[in-house]
Amino acid sequence: MHFSIPETESRSGDSGGSAYVAYNIHVNGVLHCRVRYSQLLGLHEQLRKEYGANVLPAFPPKKLFSLTPAEVEQRREQLEKYMQAVRQDPLLGSSETFNSFLRRAQQETQQVPTEEVSLEVLLSNGQKVLVNVLTSDQTEDVLEAVAAKLDLPDDLIGYFSLFLVREKEDGAFSFVRKLQEFELPYVSVTSLRSQEYKIVLRKSYWDSAYDDDVMENRVGLNLLYAQTVADIERGWILVTKEQHRQLKSLQEKVSKKEFLRLAQTLRHYGYLRFDACVADFPEKDCPVVVSAGNSELSLQLRLPGQQLREGSFRVTRMRCWRVTSSVPLPSGSTSSPGRGRGEVRLELAFEYLMSKDRLQWVTITSPQAIMMSICLQSMVDELMVKKSGGSLRKMLRRRVGGTLRRSDSQQAVKSPPLLESPDASRESMVKLSSKLSAVSLRGIGTPGTDASASDVHGNFAFEGIGDEDL
Repeated sequence: MHFSIPETESRSGDSGGSAYVAYNIHVNGVLHCRVRYSQLLGLHEQLRKEYGANVLPAFPPKKLFSLTPAEVEQRREQLEKYMQAVRQDPLLGSSETFNSFLRRAQQETQQVPTEEVSLEVLLSNGQKVLVNVLTSDQTEDVLEAVAAKLDLPDDLIGYFSLFLVREKEDGAFSFVRKLQEFELPYVSVTSLRSQEYKIVLRKSYWDSAYDDDVMENRVGLNLLYAQTVADIERGWILVTKEQHRQLKSLQEKVSKKEFLRLAQTLRHYGYLRFDACVADFPEKDCPVVVSAGNSELSLQLRLPGQQLREGSFRVTRMRCWRVTSSVPLPSGSTSSPGRGRGEVRLELAFEYLMSKDRLQWVTITSPQAIMMSICLQSMVDELMVKKSGGSLRKMLRRRVGGTLRRSDSQQAVKSPPLLESPDASRESMVKLSSKLSAVSLRGIGTPGTDASASDVHGNFAFEGIGDEDL
């Protein structure tokens, strides 16, 4: 999750008091909250009491006199790095002190009073689930309320997550981000002030072997089934005409488990697809469609005069990756920092083992670059749990002592309509594996925006790669 403080504001104090500088904290480019330096200092002091000074990153010191504009900008940059460092630290970033601070600040900034409301959550097939929650309920509370409404058992709640999506004109979902523990879902979706933003329930794991745990339960089976049918309908899962005929036959027989078993064998089953974007593979400014799943990033592309092709990048061959952002100034502008800037440009860059002795950078330019990075990290987490012999159930175990509101009337997951005939315009794809070792990629060892060591995500799953993986 990408924290930034791209700008400051001069604001009047309460009851006409003296003016102060407010720092706008953005999450993935969207305003999350507005805080003062003193509030962030208070957070720092609380974290220091709980975890010790040695664990914390450097915090910008107090100043005795009013700050000059240059000093305000310097403090903004320092606070931004501080928030990013705390969030990326496994201990600090997951602490209740840090997350509750951000939740309170979000609610105060958006000026949303604590009250009971009805929140609409969609399933993957578009079915609506209405739950009664508090505006101050955090993500886990809302997830538990949805599970209770659907009668999903407690031990399966962690296999699913809530996602913020944007519903496009054709009804398809564009994934913005996975809702996190530091935010209030009701406030996050309503503060965007647009009906096209929705909250969607979707499975949160990548390895299809974990489907067995979910399919043991009737509600879990129905959720997986509805998601898979929806993914096939929107073209996320690649299906031949014969496979489509077999799936439709199983659907007519209401053989949901057999339907899912067949779907598990299909290309891109369980993948998350992103909006069309641009990559520098296999050449500069190449239009691609990126999908994440099965421990890889898949790039579908069409080169001039050629049919649709696909290149696969295994997460175990990514040495590291980073997300960089830049906010270009309008042409000829001399605006001061934080003013008159254009739209944020996001890039996901990963260093890939193209052959045994050759690492190359691949760059994807997309507004969803941060979401792609989060997908990579969660795939690595799963791989490491599996490698260590751990259990996904333990990894996804819910918090102890949490409150769970059971609804008096559970809501059933409706069966989706029968699959329509496959789109004749969809083309088969040729694998680009043979091109991987031949393509020379543009290196970005010195990107246009500075990236500190904390901006780079090291891949622990990469360290175990042997020659047999190449």
